Amino acid sequence: MSFPETEVCTSLVARVFRIEDVTSQDPGKGFFLRYRGRLISEDSAQAYDQLAGLLAQFNLVPLFRIEEGRQVIYLAPKPAEAPKEKISTNVILFVLTVFSVMLAGAQPEGPIPEDFVGQIVVLFRSILTGWPFALSLLGILLAHELGHYFMSRYHKTPATLPYFIPFPFSPLGTMGAAILMRGTPKNKRILFDIGVAGPIAGLVVAIPILFLGLSLSNLDVIEYAPGGFIEGNSLLYLFIKYVVFGQLLPAPAEPQGILYWLRYFFTGGPIPYGGLDVFIHPVAFAGWAGILVTALNLIPAGTLDGGHVIYSLFGDKAKKAFPFIVGLLVVLGLFWNGWWLWAALLFWLGRVNAQPMDQITALDPARRAIAYAMIVVFILVFTPVPFVVMLP
Repeated sequence: MSFPETEVCTSLVARVFRIEDVTSQDPGKGFFLRYRGRLISEDSAQAYDQLAGLLAQFNLVPLFRIEEGRQVIYLAPKPAEAPKEKISTNVILFVLTVFSVMLAGAQPEGPIPEDFVGQIVVLFRSILTGWPFALSLLGILLAHELGHYFMSRYHKTPATLPYFIPFPFSPLGTMGAAILMRGTPKNKRILFDIGVAGPIAGLVVAIPILFLGLSLSNLDVIEYAPGGFIEGNSLLYLFIKYVVFGQLLPAPAEPQGILYWLRYFFTGGPIPYGGLDVFIHPVAFAGWAGILVTALNLIPAGTLDGGHVIYSLFGDKAKKAFPFIVGLLVVLGLFWNGWWLWAALLFWLGRVNAQPMDQITALDPARRAIAYAMIVVFILVFTPVPFVVMLP
């Protein structure tokens, strides 16, 4: 690929940048010119748009960076446009996920056979009874992913339609859904908007569904049932149960102090047999699961939604929190071993953050306020022990 003369590029960069030095780079690194200096205008977002417009005629894009406390501009070839996607895969995965989630929410009547084949037959016969759970859970997941998708479209950042992931014969019937960004966000503000739109949209749907589901649920005594489980608590879930039922649940048989609640919240034990708990309706279980999915997405690491939030807010400084986050998940894995899988996944994939084209432009005050609010939301929705299993 041929590039314009250095003098031509430099004259364009000089319109927005006080150049201190120019360095030619190996195009194999992804860029071919580096300029160090300082932007003329304090409005870095406007400066980026202006320079990007000037370079478009040469099929070049600017990359704004901060290195060793100095502002740097790289010039790179314009990336090829993402090919048009075929939605057949999205549709097939969605249909399979609907089927899988309906199986998970099925409510068979009568005795359940002890043999595996018999259990499968009963589940398939009662699959249509799973529609309230499926509609609720998939509505939450769809809202979450479309929040990302439409915000990506709004900011003209290419992204795929949601890919739903079926997980048959599991408690939820799905491993969630995801969209893939097919382009690089222009700056941290756009990265933040795309990242935060999903959790906000998901919670807007999940919280009313949880209230509705709990209004359809009943309180009953907790009895020992080998292999059974109690859903874990987040601060938000505890609060909503208190609003609906007027007490903290699960309530032990005898009144307990704050130390008991702290222990149960963070470790899931001891199971308060003989006490009261809400036996949740499938719709409530979907709402609870939607809040859990939001919490998992808001873990502040890598390319998760929470990773986008803290990277947009703190930049590369956010990476300092990574060892603490992985270490915390390892510790929590002592009480729910699913966190060990998450810790391994984050250790493998979570050390990379999305890199916007313009890394100089910071969040504006309104977005900064929302970012801090989302950190609070993460604390409220995080469930230290998602499932408390009754062991034989």
